[in-house]
Amino acid sequence: MNIALWIVTGLLALAFLAAGLMKMAQPQQKLAASGMAWAGDFTAGSVKAIGAVEVLGALGLILPAITGISTALVPLAATGLAVVMIGAAVTHAKRGEKQAIGINLVLAVLALFVAVGRFGAWPL
Repeated sequence: MNIALWIVTGLLALAFLAAGLMKMAQPQQKLAASGMAWAGDFTAGSVKAIGAVEVLGALGLILPAITGISTALVPLAATGLAVVMIGAAVTHAKRGEKQAIGINLVLAVLALFVAVGRFGAWPL
């Protein structure tokens, strides 16, 4: 189970790091035009903040585990990312974007899997 947790943690970290960096690096209008229409409903600062939270969450999944310092942050980061994905799912539901809701819920479930596993029987 520890191996499965590491694999899911690594995949989540890569996904959130890429998504967060994209939100931080690209202008809000470009994100909205490239398929992230929800970005048009938020201020540019809010979109950048969401990206920063995703990047910090990704780092929180990996760095404490690798360094062995404050390893309790790993399940907390996973829990935080699950909350972000639930918020994203609510946003997409309000906009009627059903496909995006599914992606958000899958990421939330995977993050909760890591959180429960690292809080529970397989802590670091």
